[in-house]
Amino acid sequence: MIGAESEQLGIIPTSKALELAAQLELDLVEVSPTAVPPVCRIMDYGKFKYQQSKKQQEARKKQVHVEVKEIKLRPKTDEHDLMFKVRHVRRFLEEGNKAKITLVFRGREITHMDIGRSVIQRFAAELEDVAVIESQPRVDGRNMYMIVAPKAKK
Repeated sequence: MIGAESEQLGIIPTSKALELAAQLELDLVEVSPTAVPPVCRIMDYGKFKYQQSKKQQEARKKQVHVEVKEIKLRPKTDEHDLMFKVRHVRRFLEEGNKAKITLVFRGREITHMDIGRSVIQRFAAELEDVAVIESQPRVDGRNMYMIVAPKAKK
């Protein structure tokens, strides 16, 4: 058993340990149930739980939350519209988010995968100064998609 001040109290029967904890107006907490004999500690359990929640809150506060924003294109997307969407993705990347570029094929456009691949490669070439390709262009049904992430800052 471990005391309230982290001192070793030795092996004590459970009833005696409960009495000792009650005298100190603290709780008897089983720290290591698998040890032989089990290890218990006298502590203020409510205060312990509160400190644990505060530590977890602090860890969550320091965590960076990355969103994946999506931009949809078509194989016949015009030059100006393509550059407009490039600017949007550039802004997403500067904010620290990832971007998913989806190229949607409709009707018979699916037969011209090479056109779609060239559009998505051109899109990636426009962003190569601020982005790194996380997943190469992939086809999923009638969609071709690619995920880009911001480059690491030096």
